[in-house]
Amino acid sequence: MGRVRLILVIAGAALLASCGRFSFHDEDHAWRRPAEQRCLAQGMVQASAYVQPVSPINGRGVCGISRPFEVAAFMGGHVQVEPAATLDCNMTAAFDHWLASVVQPAAFARLGAGVTGLRVLSSYSCRTRNSERGAKMSEHAFGNAIDVASFTLADGREVAVEGGWRGGAGEQAFLRDIHSGACDTFYTVLGPDADAQHRDHLHLDLARHNGRGNSRYCR
Repeated sequence: MGRVRLILVIAGAALLASCGRFSFHDEDHAWRRPAEQRCLAQGMVQASAYVQPVSPINGRGVCGISRPFEVAAFMGGHVQVEPAATLDCNMTAAFDHWLASVVQPAAFARLGAGVTGLRVLSSYSCRTRNSERGAKMSEHAFGNAIDVASFTLADGREVAVEGGWRGGAGEQAFLRDIHSGACDTFYTVLGPDADAQHRDHLHLDLARHNGRGNSRYCR
């Protein structure tokens, strides 16, 4: 019996060890690998001095990223990121597109200056939603989400989500423009009006809410 028990323990340990980022066995995760492979095959993210491929991340349980990127700046180095963000391929491409097509035009229109930097609260992080025990895994656990706290303009001004959401007219208009514009690119967009947890940042992710990627949640 002792030998049988030892074999079972070893088998169990091996099973647990295999349950890292590649355990996409249910509807919540089955789409992730094909989506990442398409992004990489289509060259949606190009390595540069600002966007560097890094070693695979194999976190606890299903956490992890097979082909992560560490991003120090977006838009070809024109928008600096502090601290550098760790994201998967699709999120890196989507965020860069949002900055170029939504954030920059809104910044010029509402504030008279372009965005040159942003402060990130969270990118990859192996945790549940809002770090609540028993909750579903956050998209941060797959590098498929980013939380942005503030934007730095070319003239040195900083627009913080927490203060600007109900701040001056220009800041309010800018933040609401980029929030609503994000809903065309991302599947989840949460800001200060969503709940208390998001009072100081914009949460953006590419979660597949119904497994097919045609459902969006924007608040």
